[in-house]
Amino acid sequence: MVLPSCSLWILVARTDIPFMMHTIPHLVRMSNYPFQEKVLAIDTAPLSGDKVNRPGVGTLEELKTLTRQLLDAGIVDRIVNINYDPNYRKKVYQKHFDFPLRQTHNYKGYPILGTIFTIEEAQSEYMLHFDSDMLLYQQPDYSWIQEAIQLMEQNPEIMSLRPLTGPPTQDGTMSQQKSYQYDPAGFYKFKFFGSRAYLINKLTFNKLLPLPIIWRPYRQKNIAQLPLKVQTLLNYTFHKGKLDSWEIMMSKKLESSEYFRGVLASKKAWTLHPKDRSSEFIKALPEIINRIETGDYPSEQAGHYDLISELWL
Repeated sequence: MVLPSCSLWILVARTDIPFMMHTIPHLVRMSNYPFQEKVLAIDTAPLSGDKVNRPGVGTLEELKTLTRQLLDAGIVDRIVNINYDPNYRKKVYQKHFDFPLRQTHNYKGYPILGTIFTIEEAQSEYMLHFDSDMLLYQQPDYSWIQEAIQLMEQNPEIMSLRPLTGPPTQDGTMSQQKSYQYDPAGFYKFKFFGSRAYLINKLTFNKLLPLPIIWRPYRQKNIAQLPLKVQTLLNYTFHKGKLDSWEIMMSKKLESSEYFRGVLASKKAWTLHPKDRSSEFIKALPEIINRIETGDYPSEQAGHYDLISELWL
């Protein structure tokens, strides 16, 4: 059977150095799909926001050395730097926001331009993104990507799909999720987006554009009450203001569109997001990954999107 083309893209930055040599091979191992290519996109920009004070931040040269090791080992097929050329930025921002923004990162230091870069540069019909710290379980001889693509082709209103958020519960509930609907076809429907893991069809994604530009709340209430387009023009003119998260902008657009984000209901694949960056957690990470790859997890972790460190250490 000929499967639709799909590429895997993972963003990496200097903040990922403590764990990326464990998590990236793990994500590739567990993603059972014949990808057109597996690509690491390096954020070469200076750190900003809360990324500055992350533990274990290394140098850009250290990051590039590690990515070359992953390339040499055949774990990924290509390494690229996020394109920060002003002309490229203006072009893709005009497409995605209908405005040539200057800001490349959100208020937390997450690369909005980098996210758009991976979507634009993916040459396949489908594109899968993982943040580099994500953890994934997938049952042997099962492909959540293949099931997701089939559902997306049968349901064109699905903007994106991802595996179950957290290990499965007996009753199918998800503790950390907002309101959602269950579709008998085998997935949950959401009107808000999540950017840590998503599979999109590029043609469908383009139909959602442009996205609304959303800014972080202002201290001056009179500015915060202005229309978003006016706020954008003021920020562009005076080089002020910080962007909110790309996933917030995606969520705002989903709310006003026919599209939604999907989460597979299958218990055969699920993810965990570790927020812990302590040395104790990093030391335990290889064993945690071993447990996850066999489908083993503490019972209290079921249904929770974020990894609960005290249950694992």
